[in-house]
Amino acid sequence: MSKKTHEDDVAFIKALAEMLNENDLTELQVKREYGDADSLNVRVSRRQEVSVAAPAAVMAPAAAPAPAPAAAAPASKDAAPSEDPADHPGAVKSPMVGTVYMQAEPGAPAFVSVGQQVSEGDTLLIIEAMKTMNHIPATRGGTVKRILVDDGATVEYGSPLMIIE
Repeated sequence: MSKKTHEDDVAFIKALAEMLNENDLTELQVKREYGDADSLNVRVSRRQEVSVAAPAAVMAPAAAPAPAPAAAAPASKDAAPSEDPADHPGAVKSPMVGTVYMQAEPGAPAFVSVGQQVSEGDTLLIIEAMKTMNHIPATRGGTVKRILVDDGATVEYGSPLMIIE
């Protein structure tokens, strides 16, 4: 029986990995209950590579990848590319999985833009989840420094949406 369960678990994990790739997700976690004290807790994740445009001469040597992030620093206004935006103290994180909308309806102005002052409770964007439009409020007042998602993008729970300082 344990071999059968093992084979089922392997098939289940493979199916989760396929789901991760097909839906362009970065992480998926599932707990499968078998009985009173028997369960399987699976976390499948993938690392997303950030591509940085660099001259061919820089990319050719084997030691070239180390300087590439430094070359991208001027493009980033407020944070080094090696920093995770989710760790920023002003990060507004997604409270749910869904689709991001930056404005109330197509053609309407965006709720916020980079450089705009916001107050705590102001609507920053909408996340559609299960056909429900959820207004995402600012967790604090300040200036919108970075918007980390695009209109129409799919976000996961805990994904950084924007930085407010």
